[in-house]
Amino acid sequence: MRNTKAFKDAVAQTLAELARLGVTMRSGAVADIIESNMTEVAARLGIQERSAWRYFDAAGLAAAIAQQQREFEESSESAGVGVAPMPPVDNPELALLLAGVPDSLVQTGGDLYAVIINVAVNAWMAGHIHGEDGCEGCEGSRGPSGHDWNDRMKQITTMSPDITKWFDRDRWNAALHDSGFSVERR
Repeated sequence: MRNTKAFKDAVAQTLAELARLGVTMRSGAVADIIESNMTEVAARLGIQERSAWRYFDAAGLAAAIAQQQREFEESSESAGVGVAPMPPVDNPELALLLAGVPDSLVQTGGDLYAVIINVAVNAWMAGHIHGEDGCEGCEGSRGPSGHDWNDRMKQITTMSPDITKWFDRDRWNAALHDSGFSVERR
C-alpha cells in the first residue's frame, strides 16, 4: 500500500492540511495513521484496499488528528500534570549532556535511539530539578533532603565543562564527526 501513488498523495495532502491547521506531525506517523485507517475501511466494507481510497478525505483526517491533539493538551492541562521546563540554554548541566553525545554514540556503536533516550531523560531531569519549585504536580516529591539547585550547579561547574564550546553548533558538529558518526538527511 505504501508504495502506491495514491498513498503518497494521501500523506502529502494530509500533511498540507495539518500544516494549514497549525499542527506539525512527522510524515511517518501520518503514513501509519493512513495505512491503519485504509486497512480498517477496506476490512469493514469488505473491499480491496485500493478501492477504499474513494473514501479517503485528507481534510477530514487532518481535522480529526488536530482535534485529538487539542483534547489531549486540554486534558493534560486541566489534570494539573506537572510539566518541567528545560534548563536554561547556558546551563552547565546541559553542556555536559551535549558534550556526552559524541562519546555516547561511540560507546553504543552508533545506537542513536539509546543516545537520544539518555539525553532526553537527563535533560528532563535537569529541567525538572531546575524548575521544581514552579512545577505544578511536583509538591511533596522532594523528600526530606529536598533539592538544592545552586549546590548542584556548583558541583557541575567544578567539573569545568566548556559551556561555550558545547553550545557552538560548528564545534559540536566537529566533535560529532570526530566520533566517526554523523547525522545525514536522506
